[in-house]
Amino acid sequence: MTPTSTNTPETATAPDPYAGFRVGKSLVVAIDGPSGSGKSSVSREVARRLRAAYLDTGAMYRAVTLHCMRTGIDLTDSPAVEAATRSIDLVISISPDRESVLIAGTDVTSAIREPEVSSAVSAVATTMGARAELIRRQRALIAGAAHRIVAEGRDITTVVAPDAEVRVLLTASEEARLRRRGDQLGGTQTAAQLKRQVTERDAKDSTAADFTQAADGVVTLDSSELDFEQTVAALLTIVRSVAN
Repeated sequence: MTPTSTNTPETATAPDPYAGFRVGKSLVVAIDGPSGSGKSSVSREVARRLRAAYLDTGAMYRAVTLHCMRTGIDLTDSPAVEAATRSIDLVISISPDRESVLIAGTDVTSAIREPEVSSAVSAVATTMGARAELIRRQRALIAGAAHRIVAEGRDITTVVAPDAEVRVLLTASEEARLRRRGDQLGGTQTAAQLKRQVTERDAKDSTAADFTQAADGVVTLDSSELDFEQTVAALLTIVRSVAN
């Protein structure tokens, strides 16, 4: 889902409806959803408007995957993947205005988005020891952001932050998700490659985390017929309704 510019004279001078929203109080917005649902771009923009931190937990799984691939660790060797996850020197930005992922000081922000990593990341995501370590780190990042953060991924609403003030399952039809991922990748992928990156990856990851059905207390937002700005607005409406 591609962000669109809203920096017009009218919106630039309009009152900010979220200025001061829950200032001094915890505001953790947990967002789960399948590939191509728009959760990363939408979550980042929602964080900006709420003046909150932003955590892309999927980037952490991708970083571990890339690290294993570059260091020759067999992704089917669960103990080795778990050990790599525990020892990796990983720094991820939680600013919604700056995407940055570093491994041992090396910038891998672009490298973790390569198709080879996308095709292999489920191996890390379904390694329970690796998940446990990354969940520990994710919770530490949420706490470090003074519990004012929008965190998105696969198990945020149920495992990482089950006590979040706002919990949302952001979903969309398979057709919409495939189309969005294709647009995101600039038409560089075939239909078969897109399917592997979206539906087949979701099928693999769902063995470790259920992100297809909303748990009790989780609000479902279907963005199939919504554009980027409409989805952001709908999510902010949910935040205000649930957390106000």
